Amino acid sequence: ELVVQFQVLNQSCQCVAWKPRPIGAWPYPGESQHVVAGYSDGTVRVFSVSRTEMELKMHPHAAALTAVTYSTDGEMILSGGKDGTVAVSSPRTGMTIHVLADHKGSPITVLQCTRKQYYDLGVEGGELWLATSSDRRVSVWASDWLQDKCELLDWLSFPAPAGPEGLDSLPPSLAAFCPWEHGVLVYVGFGLQTEALFYSLRKKQVLRKISLPAFATSLSLSPAAPFMALGFGDLLLRLQPCRAG
Repeated sequence: ELVVQFQVLNQSCQCVAWKPRPIGAWPYPGESQHVVAGYSDGTVRVFSVSRTEMELKMHPHAAALTAVTYSTDGEMILSGGKDGTVAVSSPRTGMTIHVLADHKGSPITVLQCTRKQYYDLGVEGGELWLATSSDRRVSVWASDWLQDKCELLDWLSFPAPAGPEGLDSLPPSLAAFCPWEHGVLVYVGFGLQTEALFYSLRKKQVLRKISLPAFATSLSLSPAAPFMALGFGDLLLRLQPCRAG
C-alpha cells in the first residue's frame, strides 16, 4: 500500500535516507518522520512523512547528488556529489557549514556515520563518518558538530589493475563501519582480487580478507551478528558469515 508520495518535477531522485530517531526515544502516535533526498540538480530536500510536505530545500552542490545521510543524532545532513565534493548542512537553519573537496573529481558512492566514544581512536568528537568515492578511496573523519570540528582521521586508497575505460563500467567502491567490531571498516570494490577487506582504524592495516565469487555491487552489514549481505551483478545475493577478530 502506497502511504505517501513526493514528486519533484523535472528532477531525478538519486539517493534517500531516513532521519534517525534519537537514542532512548520511543515512537509515539503522530511522531514526525523525515526523509532526506538528493537530486540531479544538486539540491537536498527534506520531507515530512507525517505531514506529507516538503519542509526544506537546500542547494549545497553544483553537481548531481550521489549519496546522502543524516548524522547519528539527526542534527546534520551529509551529502556527496558526482563531482566528489561532500557537504555538511544543518536541517535546522538550511545552511551548509562544511564543504570538503578531498574526493574531488570522483563521484561519492557511500556516506555513513556511526557513534563513537568521545576519546576513542585518540581524537575528540562524538561521531565517526566515512566517505567513499569511485576511485577506490575512503576517508574517515571524526566530528563534533556542536563545536564545529571535523578532523580527518584516516585516508585509504585501494590498488586495482588497469580496468576498462571509464569508471561507470567498474564495480562500485563500497565501505561500511563494522557494527560488531568497533574501530573496523569493511571495504569491497574493484581491485586486484575479488574480496572483502577488514581494515583496522587503530592498527592502520588490513586485518583479514574474505574471498568473494565476484566483485560485489552492494554491501550491507548486520547490526547485531557477524554477517554481511552482498549483492552481485549476476542476480546473486549472498549472506556471508564473518569471523570477528
